[in-house]
Amino acid sequence: MKLFGTDGVRGEAGSFLSAQLAMKVAMAAGIYFKAHATTNKILVGKDTRRSGYMIENAIVSGLTAIGYDVIQIGPMPTPAIAYLTENMRCDAGIMISASHNSYEDNGIKFFDAHGDKLPAEAEKKIEEIFQNDAMIQEAQAKAKEIGKAKRIDDVIGRYIVQLKNSFPRELTLKGMRIVLDAANGAGYKVGPTVFDELGAEVIVLHDEPDGFNINENCGALHTKDLCEAVMKYRADLGIALDGDADRLVVVDEKGEVIEGDQLLGALGAYLHANKKLQGGAIVSTVMSNQGLEEYLKTKGLKLFRSDVGDKHVLELMKKEGINFGGEQSGHVIISDFAKTGDGLISALQVLALLISQKQKASVALRPFALYPQKLLNLNVGVKKPLDSIAGLADTLKEVEVEGIRHLVRYSGTENKLRILLECKDAKKMHETMEKLKNFFEKALNE
Repeated sequence: MKLFGTDGVRGEAGSFLSAQLAMKVAMAAGIYFKAHATTNKILVGKDTRRSGYMIENAIVSGLTAIGYDVIQIGPMPTPAIAYLTENMRCDAGIMISASHNSYEDNGIKFFDAHGDKLPAEAEKKIEEIFQNDAMIQEAQAKAKEIGKAKRIDDVIGRYIVQLKNSFPRELTLKGMRIVLDAANGAGYKVGPTVFDELGAEVIVLHDEPDGFNINENCGALHTKDLCEAVMKYRADLGIALDGDADRLVVVDEKGEVIEGDQLLGALGAYLHANKKLQGGAIVSTVMSNQGLEEYLKTKGLKLFRSDVGDKHVLELMKKEGINFGGEQSGHVIISDFAKTGDGLISALQVLALLISQKQKASVALRPFALYPQKLLNLNVGVKKPLDSIAGLADTLKEVEVEGIRHLVRYSGTENKLRILLECKDAKKMHETMEKLKNFFEKALNE
């Protein structure tokens, strides 16, 4: 059984991600972390899904069963878990969340003692332990060696201080009107508090989680309510988080969504102009628009491209000595302040940019034009290896001859095939997408 996808262990709660699997995964991870233990403590947080109760209890059982002490902090953003794991001197951190997925799904994300997501080698070792029943049986603690668990409800204050420290001290949000869509998720408490304490007038949407409404027609993937609210309240900016608040989507004062690549370009140039960008470059993924790369060149900056996933973005940032990167989907990493994508820290940097440049969001956050780009998601029953699909290589060569950049890959978190096309000629791009859609629908159903 393959456990890990592009962002931890994820699947439908109660079927793939059962209580039994969660407990066994926790035991396997605990055994792995024990080899490097210094404090014998692991931090556990979650988002607002109903299934989080089941999975959290299973994880706590698994960890205490092999002798770990567990600190439970309840609903908190994923980046808060990354920060607090290191801040509270834990051996590891665990976040229970399926991010932007609907409530039926859930997931388990791991962080090491430094608050970093685990590399592929570590995930592979945990999977190997997971498969080794004898090793898990032998590792179980007895008598006084069994671990204990305690719940702490006041750590939100530590994270709020960290967020506020990321905002320039000489600036204030006084006079700014912000609409925040909390996606009925993990950021529903901390988000409004931070913006309010920094002086903004905050109108909050979707901050009443009931266990089932996380990401439901709201948040980073569904911005209709946010766009309408920005116009209704004549706000300066709209901010949408996803279910675990590691993703950010921004809406300008006209009620229009800012594309992720334009946001990355604007922030990268802003950091560079203020001598806060390291490495003379930013990191994004193979999904990012060619327009971003060309814009950065005009600023004397490079674009490095990683595989999809903020974990891969961060790995390349470290390798190249760069402190800023992200994905067009809204994961933005500013490593001076966060070890992973952080929707709230990113939003605060966007607001600092607007205040410093004294420009409206519709101008400041669209510094260049994008190449026409189209993304298609096809539902698939089985993820047939792409290199085994007859005729695919020749088909993609024909696409390249037409001057169209392409990316074809399976989602790491859902049963979907993602097809991305990019070309200056929008008509040609749409025609090619229709041909590829027909090709894959036939090839994947044979």
